[in-house]
Amino acid sequence: MTTADYDQASLPDLLPLYYRRLFPFSQYHRWLNYGGVTKNYFQNREFSFTLKDDIYVRYQSFSTQNELEKEMQKMNPYKIDIGAVYSHRPNQHNTVKSGSFQALEKELVFDIDMTDYDDVRSCCSGADICPKCWTLMTIAIRILDRALRDDFGFRHCLWVYSGRRGVHCWVCDEAARKLSVVARSAVAEYLSLVKGGDETVRKVVLSDPIHPFITESLTVVERYFSQYALLGQDILGSKEAVDKVLALLPEDILFLCYFQTEKNPEMRWDTLRSMAQDKRTTAKKGHYFEMEIMLQYCYPRLDVNVSKGVNHLLKSPFSVHPKTGRISVPIDLRELDRFDPFEVPTISLICEELDQPKTEEEQEDTMENENKKEAGERRKMRDYKRTSLAKYVKLFDNFLEGMAHSRKGEVLKNSQKHFPPPECQNETFDRPMYQCL
Repeated sequence: MTTADYDQASLPDLLPLYYRRLFPFSQYHRWLNYGGVTKNYFQNREFSFTLKDDIYVRYQSFSTQNELEKEMQKMNPYKIDIGAVYSHRPNQHNTVKSGSFQALEKELVFDIDMTDYDDVRSCCSGADICPKCWTLMTIAIRILDRALRDDFGFRHCLWVYSGRRGVHCWVCDEAARKLSVVARSAVAEYLSLVKGGDETVRKVVLSDPIHPFITESLTVVERYFSQYALLGQDILGSKEAVDKVLALLPEDILFLCYFQTEKNPEMRWDTLRSMAQDKRTTAKKGHYFEMEIMLQYCYPRLDVNVSKGVNHLLKSPFSVHPKTGRISVPIDLRELDRFDPFEVPTISLICEELDQPKTEEEQEDTMENENKKEAGERRKMRDYKRTSLAKYVKLFDNFLEGMAHSRKGEVLKNSQKHFPPPECQNETFDRPMYQCL
């Protein structure tokens, strides 16, 4: 289904059905509850709802999954944002003594928006995207995910398509959630290379020695640069495009770079790279201008303020984008190069799929579930399994399983610190104690 098949005027009719039968409340609560290890962790979380006609409702909080579910089905928000875990219940913030209502924790988050690349993409601008420029999001995810895991040691990074023109990352490790504003700022600055506003021509400046993180990032960029920048965006094709690249070169080699005879973009780039390498062999330091060009055209452009603030709101996974109708779904990094934002299901598609007749197997499963009782209540059948949303919920499930496994590992590890293994409990001192550790 394409975006054209989604009619924005139908959203008020589709949202009640989506929240009643398709939204994955169980997994959603499981995620934000984090195993219930910390008291009131879910209860003190802020939710923000954007309603019809841009009515903005902040500081919503809920005691249970059921309470959240009922309120969302009652309000049918056009957009859901998630905020911090506070010192008190957010919906009671007006009753708390001034200054004591504080944002304590939140996932370390990153927001990458395609509009921030408008100065280096020629295929689209503004909110528009296409398969050509979507490669920028692929590059961003590969660079940042590697750095978060390898450089910082984080393990639980949830990448989510925004529903329109960008991606979000939720780093859910306990250590990430507890980071201070200063620490979040340090991580965001470490990951930021493209700096300067519209007036800044040269937005990436490298110096000796090249940091290993930059070297790793360049390895990713080089993998996509020829196909994306030279062929897809044709950055060395037209005179206007060439002039933008030449503006990033040192003045003393500009006269060599007019490419009067060579018209092939890839050959032009090879010439430029050769000049950079020659310059480095003769100069005392620096002259990484070909690397700077690659990074300026392809490196992730972060909204640093989103990452720095503990109390900053970010759009929730499985929220619906009102403009496109697309669901904000998790991205499978194993299939990253094949991820197509235009194939992400719209709310109109998955609601339509609910109207399709059930197979005999599905009917049997429904009857079986309806006959079961759990905690005195009828078990709810999740209809999303019958729609295109199913694979994304499954991906979310797998992410949650990974976090649960890590929590169990930490509990076991901590218990072993306090309780020695049985063979060591009656240990004599005939052998060194380290043999029992």
